[in-house]
Amino acid sequence: MSGSAENSSEPEPVNYSLRLTQDQHQSLHRHLHPGDGCEAVALLLCGRRSGRQRHIFTAQKVVPVPYSACTTRAPDRITWPTSCVDGLLSEAHGRGKAIVKIHSHAEEYRFFSETDDQSDRSLFSSISSLLDDGLPNVSAIMLPCGEILARALDDGGSPLASFSSVMVTGDDLQIWNASQRGADTSFTSQQAQAFGSGTTGRLSGLSAAVVGCSGTGSIVVEQLARLGIGKLVLVDPDTIEEKNLNRILNSTREDAASRRPKVQALASAVERIGFGQEIIAIQQNLASREAILAVAECDVVFGCMDTVEGRHLLNRLTTFYVLPYFDVGVRLDADGAGGVNAVAGAVHYIQPGRSSLLSRGVYSLKQVEAEEMKRTNPPMYEAQRKEGYLRGVQDDRPAVISVNMLFASLAVNEFLARLHPYRNQTNAEYAYVGGSLSEMALLTEPENAHCTSLRRQVGRGDTTPLLDMPALS
Repeated sequence: MSGSAENSSEPEPVNYSLRLTQDQHQSLHRHLHPGDGCEAVALLLCGRRSGRQRHIFTAQKVVPVPYSACTTRAPDRITWPTSCVDGLLSEAHGRGKAIVKIHSHAEEYRFFSETDDQSDRSLFSSISSLLDDGLPNVSAIMLPCGEILARALDDGGSPLASFSSVMVTGDDLQIWNASQRGADTSFTSQQAQAFGSGTTGRLSGLSAAVVGCSGTGSIVVEQLARLGIGKLVLVDPDTIEEKNLNRILNSTREDAASRRPKVQALASAVERIGFGQEIIAIQQNLASREAILAVAECDVVFGCMDTVEGRHLLNRLTTFYVLPYFDVGVRLDADGAGGVNAVAGAVHYIQPGRSSLLSRGVYSLKQVEAEEMKRTNPPMYEAQRKEGYLRGVQDDRPAVISVNMLFASLAVNEFLARLHPYRNQTNAEYAYVGGSLSEMALLTEPENAHCTSLRRQVGRGDTTPLLDMPALS
């Protein structure tokens, strides 16, 4: 366990990362590389996940600096008025926001120049004095291929550290790691490496959160662990019971007898594999500060919950922190006579700024309110349910391990397909993959309209209260 600031001789090293949506990245690329061979510049307003060991900048707003405002635009330099920053300063001040300067370089110029150093010191010493929050800001470079190189800057505009990663959360997951800099990062190379050392190598540098560690969650954890994911954050408040043993991988009767926490049982199973992954087991509901902040620091999230309240919260969390979110669900409808009418499941891929589980009709806000009432006021919930106000809310959804295996595997394969695109069609065609074993049909749907209720929350990062929810203050 790390020592506190009072008894530690050296501060813990901070890992810096930047996250953007696909739309933000495309907007930047169009502006910074218009095809005339001259440098261009843009600004980003970013939220933060400011952790002890990881400081993540989450893009909230893109502000291109007009070409006409620049006094110099040449292939190797650009001069622009710092008055372009003024509007963002008012939005950032007092809110813990960061300002990012990003400009273009030619493909062969993959480093910050002395001119960049001087420019950053001049610009960011002024920005830091005006914001007066002691937090780092960012200078970045975008290459013609779309790759982004970034570095954190101190109050004086001097470099603190290079970023360990930059991630674009879109139809594909584009991740540029400092450790892989200089390697071939083209999609052609990624396709050739799919399911090989290229995939496992990339996974080893990533962290994944699995929220819900029961029927589908335990299967997702098993797959990620054996694929070599670098870090796992497991979130579930419940303990193992006898009725869970038919569907939670690696659970035992001894676990059920001792009511062992599900997250501890899965963490022990991963440790026994022996790959040396870091595992954080959080025996709490997602609606807790510890769980939300831990999940927010991961690179990808798998939602394996059967409650609409939890799914709604996770959809909100991944929007605030610009995270890719894979939601998996299974449904078996009994016919009341010992059989089933339907055996079905679905995997939804949610990317911030696009559609959500809410806009796709997976649940309604009325159902979210109902489940919240069930948790906080069971007597009132039961009274309203008997009166018929909460029709459509399902309390129990029976499932079997064979069905869970199928759809949990689909969820992990959706992740791999976006990490190393290998399908004949683009990943935009597979926002939803679902199927019915009753009809033996597998259906897919493309990304559709934006979620108007969540779109304005993209990239806001840490807020007070967390996620703008008073219950999390």
